[in-house]
Amino acid sequence: MPSGKSSLVLIFLILGAFNCVQAQERVYDHLGRTPTQQEIQDWDIAVGPDGDELPEGSGNARAGENIYMQHCAACHGADLHGGPAAPELVGGQETIGTLEPMKSVGAYWPFATTIWDFIYRAMPPNNYNISIEPSQRLSPDDVYSLTAFILYKNDIIQENVIMDKNSLPKVKMPNRNGFVPVDLEDTLDYRGRGCRAGTCP
Repeated sequence: MPSGKSSLVLIFLILGAFNCVQAQERVYDHLGRTPTQQEIQDWDIAVGPDGDELPEGSGNARAGENIYMQHCAACHGADLHGGPAAPELVGGQETIGTLEPMKSVGAYWPFATTIWDFIYRAMPPNNYNISIEPSQRLSPDDVYSLTAFILYKNDIIQENVIMDKNSLPKVKMPNRNGFVPVDLEDTLDYRGRGCRAGTCP
């Protein structure tokens, strides 16, 4: 049996814990709010490989060149070969399948939709899209045009090809089959057949 003093300490500890929980509940009751549908839509901008989330809009490489020179060339270079502040966006396709592949957009990235997604959510860096109003972002037309320009400079599409939510997901990138399948069953099947990434159909 605990002594009277021990019982008193135990009671105080229980009461203290109870009061602490109540205080936390009162604090959290006044924090935050349910986001509006518009706020959710403004933040929900991720685009997957199949391009289902791509918005309306369109652009081609000719329009993209002007936008690139205005917003991108200062970091990525007028020739798209990068600089001290940003990586190259072209070249390196001959390195695919080697032990040291160049991880440029045209040589390494497997999906063209990723180009659109990355530009829209994070470029240019001084207008990082999560931290600014949606109206200040590059427009979907701008991003389609930039994506088309980068694809054209990598000899993946022709200069006059229109990129939009239907055509962009259909672009076949040079390194499309250069990655291990994401499904475990497919990975085990590749290993069982003695395949390395991209060497088996």
